[in-house]
Amino acid sequence: NLKQKNNMKYLKLIRFQNLLMLAFMQLVFRYLFLKQSYVDLALTDFNYILLIFATVCIAAGGYVINNIMDQDTDEIAKPQNRVVGVSISETVAYNWYIGLTIVGVGIGFYLSNVIYKPTFASMFILVATLLYMYATSFKQIPVLGNVVVALMLSTSIIIIGLFDILPAIDVDNRFRMKEAFDILMHYAIFAFIINLIREIVKDLEDMDGDYQSGINTLPIAIGVQKTKIIVGVLTVISIGILAYYVNSNLFELDYVVYYAMVLIVGPLIYFGVKLMNAANKKEFHHLSLVLKIILFFGILSVAVIVFNLKLANA
Repeated sequence: NLKQKNNMKYLKLIRFQNLLMLAFMQLVFRYLFLKQSYVDLALTDFNYILLIFATVCIAAGGYVINNIMDQDTDEIAKPQNRVVGVSISETVAYNWYIGLTIVGVGIGFYLSNVIYKPTFASMFILVATLLYMYATSFKQIPVLGNVVVALMLSTSIIIIGLFDILPAIDVDNRFRMKEAFDILMHYAIFAFIINLIREIVKDLEDMDGDYQSGINTLPIAIGVQKTKIIVGVLTVISIGILAYYVNSNLFELDYVVYYAMVLIVGPLIYFGVKLMNAANKKEFHHLSLVLKIILFFGILSVAVIVFNLKLANA
């Protein structure tokens, strides 16, 4: 039981459920989208798994450094969730952070050389640096911190395009490859917007702890009502973009339209309605969860598009 408890504290330190979602997302894009779309891919299966592992390591390092820097805030806001300084010492946490980041960046260097694009390794260094900057300083700046975190998820989608599609482009396949690359970019934008909304909602949820720790987030800087208006506007914009995108690109695909309406647009409308009256920690937490579910189904939709296209062409 002690061993289990030990393992649990490390899983908590790296927020393993978020890392699973990240890995799942990268697997979906490769095996349920790219592999099914008959595009040429640059990485072998083994190297693609390494790419996922590198992304997960760098993200995990980001969570660890964040936990180290958040000790005071967590003591007030989420004492039950504290790991660093309670069950894991700060020194051990720092070692984990350094180890995970070195492994992630190291694999990034290896993969960049495999695809003959050594400069691409800088992507991994940039992400690791941004995560460190976020934990130590950006978090204190309203909106900037939210944007950085939202960008991280998008980057893990863009990285698939850079490492798996771009190096395999030649004269014959470039139109097909560009199509696949563009779809990945559209998903990266979708993930960015939904994640940005979610980060602001999490600021609303954690407002008390942030206020007591002297962290200046958007709700603290401009107040709850104005922050809710911004979130509302972003939600309306994302519903508009989604409706336009489905209408102009996917309208012939019945299953995709139904899927998008029921599992993405519908929940977004529900989110917008619930947001209007949300006032306490529990309600904001519920809204944050709704956005996580929307993100999950949003990413899975790429498999529905491929399935529907195959049906249509059969």
